[in-house]
Amino acid sequence: MGIRFRLIVMNFMQFFVWGAWLISLGGFMIITLKFTGGQVGGIYATMGLSSLFMPGIMGVIADRWVNAERLLGICHLIGSYLLFRASMVTDPDSMYWIMLLNAMFYMPTIALNNTVSYKVLEQKGFEIIRIFPSIRVWGTVGFIAAMWLVDIFGWTESPLQLYISSAAALFLGIYAFTMPACPPSRSRKKGMLSSLGLDALVLFKKKSMSIFFIFAMLLGAALQITNAFGSAFLSDFKTLYPGTFGVEHPNVLLSISQVSETLFILTIPFFLHRYGIKKVMIMSIFAWVLRFGLFAFGDPGSGLWLLILSMIIYGMAFDFFNISGSLFVDKEADAGIRANAQGLFMIMTNGLGAYIGGTGGGWVIDHFTVDGLKDWQSIWFCFAAYVLVIGVIFPFAFRYNHRPETLEKMHH
Repeated sequence: MGIRFRLIVMNFMQFFVWGAWLISLGGFMIITLKFTGGQVGGIYATMGLSSLFMPGIMGVIADRWVNAERLLGICHLIGSYLLFRASMVTDPDSMYWIMLLNAMFYMPTIALNNTVSYKVLEQKGFEIIRIFPSIRVWGTVGFIAAMWLVDIFGWTESPLQLYISSAAALFLGIYAFTMPACPPSRSRKKGMLSSLGLDALVLFKKKSMSIFFIFAMLLGAALQITNAFGSAFLSDFKTLYPGTFGVEHPNVLLSISQVSETLFILTIPFFLHRYGIKKVMIMSIFAWVLRFGLFAFGDPGSGLWLLILSMIIYGMAFDFFNISGSLFVDKEADAGIRANAQGLFMIMTNGLGAYIGGTGGGWVIDHFTVDGLKDWQSIWFCFAAYVLVIGVIFPFAFRYNHRPETLEKMHH
């Protein structure tokens, strides 16, 4: 079995584990377990909480003491047990603590998976920048495959989605131990602050960067909202539109977002080079306004096309802020702190941003819930208004002159 194929399997399974529950767990908790919006938002916010410190801590361990592939395996084996436990839980407090522990061991594996991929490709003499994207794209395929599997078998509102994820994590945990050895590079005596990505705090001295990071955090909140509540929203149409595609297959409908994401990634070099980070971020912000606004007007009946359009727009909303933002941070950071700067960007978006989105989104949903009935149109309008306010302020707050020639290094 070729090493490229083995890395494809690893990347596929890495995101299959997540895709099995990330998009549908919110619906299961709201519809089947009768959790409130605040409780579900809090449980989703555990991923943000974990992303603040756990990837950095695991990075230190992989840098200094434990082979990266073994640490990846250990994290997934622990995650497998925790997901199995979560499948048997029916109260919000227990679910919160188990999913917090699961997030503490899953979130670092995203970076560890990349570390193992890079090290193995380097050992085998491959050109990482040329080869890795064609391997990593299988991660998105794995995420979509898991969503479809859970949907087609009718497990979107069942604890079986957690069993599937647990079994996949068990397989990946064992599989990771069979990967080529990726020993710690002990030569780099990095301090704890440096390893946690905090060297990059120096970027906050630049006004443009500090403003950029604040807006990245505020947009990170938008991403978590549809992850947590999209499935529950579609399931609430059961009585109005019984038997329709959107109600029967919410995960398949929502997976169009991930397909769109893979296509929009390909357009980023063109848009960044032509328009610059400021205009690309503005496009992303207004794509988020449309994402939520179309949810407000759409339904699984005659309004299905509005929901599908919202899924397609998600690709631009996500990629133009997440991937473009990452490239911008790489360009603006000095060579010595680039890895740390990426860690800081992740903390702002997937850490603080995801925490704000999960908890804030939960409050909004509870505010518009009366006698168990959710006023979804008002909920989505509220989220759209939130991003619209960001969109109005951003062009005035973020001052950055686009010079196409400075973007050349993004392509190389």
